[in-house]
Amino acid sequence: MKIKYCPVCGSEAIQKEIGDEGLMPFCPTCQMPLWDYFNTSIICAVVNEQEEIALLRQNYVSTTNYVCVAGHMKSAESAEETVTREVKEEIGQDVEQLIYIRSYPYEKKNLLMLGFLAKVNKKDFKLSGEVDSVEWFPLNDALSMLREGGIAWQLVKEINERKARLL
Repeated sequence: MKIKYCPVCGSEAIQKEIGDEGLMPFCPTCQMPLWDYFNTSIICAVVNEQEEIALLRQNYVSTTNYVCVAGHMKSAESAEETVTREVKEEIGQDVEQLIYIRSYPYEKKNLLMLGFLAKVNKKDFKLSGEVDSVEWFPLNDALSMLREGGIAWQLVKEINERKARLL
């Protein structure tokens, strides 16, 4: 969120040169810089012991491409707890091991997405109301089912490239 008003006193922010940060919002009343806000969420590639990845259909996200499990972090929840909760809620799988891959800024939605590989032992899916369908696919084939260049695609591409060290 781009800051227009001070969240402490409500004064309208001005633009001020702040050291190495350059021109940024500043509260003239509180005499403090005002950093933009963003939400933090997770995205994870859920992979089983057979090197298959769970890809979801969520029509509110895309009607043409599959997606990975993703979700917003709740207050006082770690990123790891969020991954475990979201994987269980969305597709009914239990996370056995988590590996952090990297972060992905998603400016369009004002998010910072933390990317993980979530290893699970394959069992029947149990879908939440947010998920239209889910299927297991060979990890090597997954890129063709995701939107090229998208965050899920970038995550799966990196996991495939580092597969020998990760799986």
